[in-house]
Amino acid sequence: MFLKGKNISVRALEPSDADILYRWENNHVLWEVSFTQTPFSKAVLDEFVNTAYQDIYTNKQLRLMINKTDTNETIGIIDLFEFEPQHARCGLGIYIHDNYRGNGFAFECIDLIKFYAFGTLHLKQIYVNVNQSNAASLALFEKAGFEKCGLKKAWHKKRIDLFEDVWFLQLINPGV
Repeated sequence: MFLKGKNISVRALEPSDADILYRWENNHVLWEVSFTQTPFSKAVLDEFVNTAYQDIYTNKQLRLMINKTDTNETIGIIDLFEFEPQHARCGLGIYIHDNYRGNGFAFECIDLIKFYAFGTLHLKQIYVNVNQSNAASLALFEKAGFEKCGLKKAWHKKRIDLFEDVWFLQLINPGV
């Protein structure tokens, strides 16, 4: 376990995570927010979890699994991406499986990641991009202290003839 809260823990990828990643990464409903356009093979995901060198400085990203502390069941994923140490910032993405939403797990996970990002990586900021129609995610990130800083007009292509605006939110580390 990497980070532990009251109800969840966050940990590095393990080889056994390939199966759950296969299900989640190939769920085309999630592709809209993950910007995925093609499915992943089981072999590709097996290789990813078995050979992934989890160094955010090398890969410029870090994928972590979210587990419930009482059952150790994997309930989601959190990603730090577009890591830019020169500018002390990175993007954040989080996924909680439908069965576990609405229980405060995402909020607790964001708190744990803030501790890591600001305390260990010494980042100045974390940012997210949230579709304007995703009211639940907007409320989550604003509750976690992120501030709406701009609206990206017609940013996310939903269909050949339909684009959606996307909010850009930042969380600034006041201690840096």
